[in-house]
Amino acid sequence: MSQLHTPDQEILKLLAFVSRAEASDLHLKVGLPPYVRIGGHLKPLDMPPLPDSTYITAMMVALMPPGREEEYQKYGGIDFAFLSESGDRFRVNAYRSDRQMHAALRRVNSVIPDFEKLHLPPVYQQTISRSFDGLILVTGVTGSGKSSTLAAMMDWINHHRSMHVITIEDPIEYRFASNKSIVSQREIGIDVPSYSHALRYVVRQDPDCILIGELRDKETILAAVQAAETGHLVMASMHCSDAEQSFSRILEFFPKEEHAFIRSSLANSLRAIMCQRLIPGAVEGERYPATEVLLNNPIVRERILNEQDEDIPAILNVCKDEGMRDFTHSLCELVQGGKISMETGMDYAPHRESLASLLKGIDTAADGLVSRV
Repeated sequence: MSQLHTPDQEILKLLAFVSRAEASDLHLKVGLPPYVRIGGHLKPLDMPPLPDSTYITAMMVALMPPGREEEYQKYGGIDFAFLSESGDRFRVNAYRSDRQMHAALRRVNSVIPDFEKLHLPPVYQQTISRSFDGLILVTGVTGSGKSSTLAAMMDWINHHRSMHVITIEDPIEYRFASNKSIVSQREIGIDVPSYSHALRYVVRQDPDCILIGELRDKETILAAVQAAETGHLVMASMHCSDAEQSFSRILEFFPKEEHAFIRSSLANSLRAIMCQRLIPGAVEGERYPATEVLLNNPIVRERILNEQDEDIPAILNVCKDEGMRDFTHSLCELVQGGKISMETGMDYAPHRESLASLLKGIDTAADGLVSRV
C-alpha cells in the first residue's frame, strides 16, 4: 500500500489514474481510501485512508477556481469543473457532511461524443436535425448520461448549422470550439451568478439556440419555455425518470392556477422529451442507454392540453413508427442485441411481465393500450 503524497500532488495522481482506468467517478471521504466507479461499480483503491477534512480541503483548493472556497464555507457545498493534464474535464462537487469535507468528481471525456458512440437510437439525431425552434428535454436520473447527450446534440448543430449558440451550465463540462456556429459558453458562479440571471438577459444576446444545463426552478423553466415559444431552439436537461413524469415535474414548480398556461405553452413549444437510463452491459465495464422518446404530434398536444398525461405510455407504443419508444422496447432491443443480459433487463424493466412478453414476440403493451389513443 503506497503512502499518501501532499494533497495537491495526490489529487493530480488520482485524476490521472481515473483517466487511465476510464473510471466515471472518484469519491473522497474522510477515513476511507479513495473510491472509483468503473463500469457502474464502486471499488476502493489500494491506498491509505484519507486522514481528515483538512487534507481533502487542500486537495479541492488545488483544483477549484480562485475565490470559490468562500462559497463552500458559506453554503456547505460547491460545484466547479477542472481540466486535467490528460485533457479530461472533471465535474467536481465538494460538500460538507458531519462537519467534514467530502468530494465527488465525475470524469467527462475530453472527446465530445457523437450519437453512435453513445449508442443512442437514430431518433435522437433525426430530432435535432429537423428542429430549428422549440424545446427539447433530455431527462433522467443523476448519472444517466444527460450531459453527454446534450453535448452530442450541440456538436451536431455546431458542425451542421450557422447559429449563435449560448450555453448556460453549472459547471461547463464540454468545451466547444466554434465551427459553423458561434458558441458562447457561460458558467454559473464564474460568468454569471445564476441560471435565472443568465436567462433574464439571454434573448438580448441574439441567440438562435440556447442550451440550459438543468431546469431546476420555476424561473428557469419559464424562461426556457418562453424562449422556445419565441422562435429559439432550446435544449435542456431535467431530473425525472420517464416521459410521463416530466410533465408533473415541470408543473410542480407552478401554482395550480398557472398549470393551464404552462400546458398551453408546452403544447406549442415542446419538440421532444428524451429520457434515458444507463444499464450495465453484458461485458463488465460497459454500459448502454435504455431510452424513452416522446415526440410532440397532434395526439400528444391534445393530451398535454387536456391534462391526460397518463396516456403517454399508450402513445409511445402506438406511435413507434414515428420514432417514439418506451423503456420496455428499448430494453428488449438491448437484450436481443446481446448488449445486456436478460437478467439485467428484467432488473431494470418498469414492467417485468411486459418485457418478458416482448422478448417472446408478444407486444402486450401496445395491444392493451391502443384503444386509449
